[in-house]
Amino acid sequence: MFRILALSFSLTLALPSAAQAQTRDEQAEARKEMRAGNLLTLEEIHRRVVPQFERKGMEYIAVELDPRARVYRFKFLDDRQVVWVDVDARSGRILRIRR
Repeated sequence: MFRILALSFSLTLALPSAAQAQTRDEQAEARKEMRAGNLLTLEEIHRRVVPQFERKGMEYIAVELDPRARVYRFKFLDDRQVVWVDVDARSGRILRIRR
């Protein structure tokens, strides 16, 4: 019983570090793809996307990269309603807008 409890506890402690390692690997892969020219930089995507939505009166809040899907997800605020904009990191094309 003690061994099972100790094993489950040690696995629980190992999970966050495994997730962090995976995130680091994904980030490294995204940087590698960007250097190879396969992904547009955040600066380029930002320049293309943010002004379109600010002209509509939305406030830019944040952006994150999903390296696995190769999608930038922008967050805007439109009259207290959150608007998510998914953008293809390879082409800069807007894939989806969700409220």
